[in-house]
Amino acid sequence: MFRYALRRLIQAIPTLIGISIIAYAIMYYAPGNPASQLFFNPELTTRQRNAMAEALGVNDPLHIQYARWVVGDAPYKVMGVEIWGGRMLPVFDRRGTEIGEELGTRKGVLRGDFGQSLVSRRNVVELIRQRLPATIELGGLSLLIGTLIGIPVGVLAAVYQGSIFDQVTRIMAVIVSSIPVFWLGLMLIIIFGVWLDVLPMGNRFPISVSGEYTLSDRIEHLILPTFTLSSFSIATFSRFMRASVLDVLNQDYIRTARAKGLSNRSVWFTHATRNALIPIATILGPAIPNVIAGAVLTETIYSWPGTGRMIVEAIRGQDYPVIMAVVMMFGVATVIGYLLSDLMYALLDPRIRLA
Repeated sequence: MFRYALRRLIQAIPTLIGISIIAYAIMYYAPGNPASQLFFNPELTTRQRNAMAEALGVNDPLHIQYARWVVGDAPYKVMGVEIWGGRMLPVFDRRGTEIGEELGTRKGVLRGDFGQSLVSRRNVVELIRQRLPATIELGGLSLLIGTLIGIPVGVLAAVYQGSIFDQVTRIMAVIVSSIPVFWLGLMLIIIFGVWLDVLPMGNRFPISVSGEYTLSDRIEHLILPTFTLSSFSIATFSRFMRASVLDVLNQDYIRTARAKGLSNRSVWFTHATRNALIPIATILGPAIPNVIAGAVLTETIYSWPGTGRMIVEAIRGQDYPVIMAVVMMFGVATVIGYLLSDLMYALLDPRIRLA
């Protein structure tokens, strides 16, 4: 299994390279440039604006910009030979006034440097490291809740096929799957935050002068965004699990287990559920990047300080280094999600030999 996982990770390298090229090309051909977003001084001349764009490197051709993003523009040496020299760049203040020059020091993605944010002037890796825990907290908890609720609901709906519980859960699953995440989030804010005033309407923790908060405060702030993000997972898992369990319950080994005198609970949750989980592994892996992608809307609605909200702010400000870093992070999460999906097949079905 280890050799299989290693082989899949190596095969994912061309996929990630393709993702980076497509994302960078889309960003390159998008209207506008960061210089027009960063400097709002109407007295700037065309020459000054061109100098700012040159300092940001957005006037260069696509292949030059992409190569600089990959290998950087700081001195890069291979076997003692410098193959990419640094360059002197003008430095401007927020009003567009040139205040000096500095040597380009971007090392490139190959050396773990995603550059510096054009808006906050902070290292992109540090920004992601600061925001990522909030996204992992919200996304991980949402996926856990979706799994723990959706799978048992699907099993019970299949076991009690045709009952009121089955009908209600099926209708609710279809309704929840059809509701856009942003609309559900806004409705929950209006109902529980405005009308009932029982839950906070946003943020990760209470905003106060002292900055102190309790565990109950954190839980209250988690309820609405977690339910919003996990609702689609609950509906999807329950529908897939119901269909899978119904198929398994008609198999010969289930009838054999009943004939041996095993209890219904043992038949349902020991024999049927484990085999019914095999098709569920198909969607459990991709659910990881889907949750992260869904966090973009959820974090924006609830002012959650995670990477999803950060990329929305970066797109608005055309902060190219931040956009590319988050896109590549989503790409890596997708590759890992599909790899985990394949590995789960071997854990759930001993007939499969990935090695």
